[in-house]
Amino acid sequence: MKEETRILRDYYVFTLPQVSVFAGAVLGVLFVLHLPIFLSLGVFSLLYGFLLLIVHAIVYPQFRSNVVYRLGFLGSVIMVAVGLYFLYLAV
Repeated sequence: MKEETRILRDYYVFTLPQVSVFAGAVLGVLFVLHLPIFLSLGVFSLLYGFLLLIVHAIVYPQFRSNVVYRLGFLGSVIMVAVGLYFLYLAV
């Protein structure tokens, strides 16, 4: 494994769990409030995708040519799009 990919992997290992726990806590609160399922999942997906985009924006200058970075960024953009679609269905 290239050194650049190893550094990116380590960065993800230390940052993504905190983002996941925060977004999961928000989803749990939305479920406890008995909001409609599409609204809850839309807010969760939009928040989680947006937070992941922030994480990707921080490391963009160093890892923009890395394949793992590009796949993660694409996944984050898809998650934001799915969140917007779920919110559209909920409204």
